Amino acid sequence: MPAERSTGESADRSTGEPADRSTAVPTASGARRPVQPVATLLGVLGLGLCLVLSLDVVSAAVALALELALAPLLRVPVRRLLVVASPVLLAVPLTGVSIALYGRASGREWFDLGFAHVTDGSLELALATMLRVLAVGLPSVALFVRVDPTDLADGLAQVLRLPARFVLGALAAIRMTTLLGQDWRQLGMARRARGLGDGPRLRRGASMAFALLVIALRRATTLAVAMESRGFGAPGRRTWARAAPFGGREWGMVALLVGIGLVSIAVSVAAGTWRA
Repeated sequence: MPAERSTGESADRSTGEPADRSTAVPTASGARRPVQPVATLLGVLGLGLCLVLSLDVVSAAVALALELALAPLLRVPVRRLLVVASPVLLAVPLTGVSIALYGRASGREWFDLGFAHVTDGSLELALATMLRVLAVGLPSVALFVRVDPTDLADGLAQVLRLPARFVLGALAAIRMTTLLGQDWRQLGMARRARGLGDGPRLRRGASMAFALLVIALRRATTLAVAMESRGFGAPGRRTWARAAPFGGREWGMVALLVGIGLVSIAVSVAAGTWRA
């Protein structure tokens, strides 16, 4: 029996020909198509590139203000957004403290610890860096909250023309990561059933983490063998069951995100705070 050559690929019952991109199955009949995640990815990369060209406070503050003004259009609950953005919110003060202590010294010196110093220049640089982390991190998290990994994989393969082997492997890995939480809970219940759940918290966590690593490696090995045996790693042209269109809505998303970066640069230059 020939190996499968596509993800979700299906043959036409009347002709026996494999489905091609031009005859791909639509996502939903009559439903409004979501923006292709690749457009969001390209837009965020463009926004980040605009913001790293300068380390002034004004450009980052303008970009962040525009993003917060447009945030209600996403219709994402604030509580959920705070939960998914918690790593970014945690990284902001840590980044600011490190830059304030070890950043380039200039201007008035507030105190010197020998190995670290705080000056007006390092504090300004720390504020600009914190605003940049927020301006790049928040849209990255907010725009990808509701992204379907399969849609992203379709876009990476069909729009960006990335190798199918890499795309399918990454998609399988993302799908498997959703099982880690369930495995952790099952490990905890199994240890408590065996009377091993009352030990020191640190030792118990290290033991469960090692067991979770073993489970993940075994599952990954089994999945890799199964995918290889079904032809997912075969060379040659691959067809896809679902099309990944890149039209006006996608270009609009890219233009919006890049436009935020360009507006922030223009305001910074007009204010005289631009520092390349």
